[in-house]
Amino acid sequence: MTTKHWWSLAFAGTLLLLAAVALLADAPSASSAAGALITLAVIGAGYAAFGHRAFASPVASVAFRILVIVGTGVAVYFLPNMATLQALIFPLLWVLSGSTLLAIVQSGLLALTVGIGFYLGLGGGPEILLQAVAIEGVSLLFAIVLGLWITRIDQDGQRHKQLLQELTAAQDELAALHRDAGSSTERERLAREIHDTIAQSLTSLVMLAQRADTELASIPAAEVVAGDGPEGRAAGGAEGRATGGVVHGLVAAQLSVGLIEETACDALTEARALVTAMSPVRVGDSTLAETVGRLSARFMQETGIRVDVAVQPGDLDRELEVVMLRCIQEGLANVRKHSRASVASVSLTSANGELAVEVRDNGRGLGVYSAESTTGYGLAGMRDRVDLVGGRLNVADGAAGGTVLRVSVPVGSAR
Repeated sequence: MTTKHWWSLAFAGTLLLLAAVALLADAPSASSAAGALITLAVIGAGYAAFGHRAFASPVASVAFRILVIVGTGVAVYFLPNMATLQALIFPLLWVLSGSTLLAIVQSGLLALTVGIGFYLGLGGGPEILLQAVAIEGVSLLFAIVLGLWITRIDQDGQRHKQLLQELTAAQDELAALHRDAGSSTERERLAREIHDTIAQSLTSLVMLAQRADTELASIPAAEVVAGDGPEGRAAGGAEGRATGGVVHGLVAAQLSVGLIEETACDALTEARALVTAMSPVRVGDSTLAETVGRLSARFMQETGIRVDVAVQPGDLDRELEVVMLRCIQEGLANVRKHSRASVASVSLTSANGELAVEVRDNGRGLGVYSAESTTGYGLAGMRDRVDLVGGRLNVADGAAGGTVLRVSVPVGSAR
């Protein structure tokens, strides 16, 4: 049940109770009881008409407060017992008032109207005036003290609520940071494991295949002649046929070894690209240009592809720096995996309120490949990361050949 409903229930109950008092009490005259009942009915009708909207409508609130202040005084004029109504009206005025000063002023007006009702209803005179002033003075003082105390409790509750909201937001942010840190740590661990296990095994497999291919190629050509030359054919015997079979087997083995080497090289390239993409971007106290330079130097050392770096210095939000570095990582990983390039370039510029990253290469280009229809995780993950900061991602063939990956992000858009 809402606050408005509780007030409606309390208001209706109080009016019904006072109406019973007016009917059962020994009134000075029948007209006094009737006047009190009519006044209570008017106050109840006013609440039904617009008083219940006083909690949401400023106009209804002002009208209802005027009605209850005047109506309570009129009811007391007819029957002094109706002064009990002010026990409900005082806190209601504090609830509906927008400020403490206004609540105190309205409480004073209510005490004044009730005091006037007492004075006039009991016939006037110095003694009645003294009683009215004493009763309403105590009532007003109690109402103000109670109102200030309740207001202080409400303000403390609002501050506690705000602190709780800030604490909850800080906890959510801390949890997100812990998740990000855990994710980064896990990515680093997986990258290290792949580098130390799968990549090393593939490297060994490539070296063994190359050695086997070299050993097969070093077999003397005399055996080929023995199997396929005139002497071998003239022999026509089992020895000639056996020699020819050995030669054909060696040729087939050499082809198989070459296929093993090619497959292992492709798998090694994929593993190294995965390690590069999953490795953490260590920015630390370094500038963005220094971090990109280290990333490019490591890429050149591992692939032999020259990388030209051009990064404008600038003070960027750390989240934007991480987004840009991740895009550069993924761009270089794609150069390693797909481009067959000998030269690549990385540029990061800031102009017209946008931060732009470009990764170019002089490789074979996209061909029939479409970046929009890709089902892989690299570009899709990069696109999701860029979308989070309101940026754009575009991958296309370069005008002079090769591939161009461009990411544009509004400066100051990190969330």
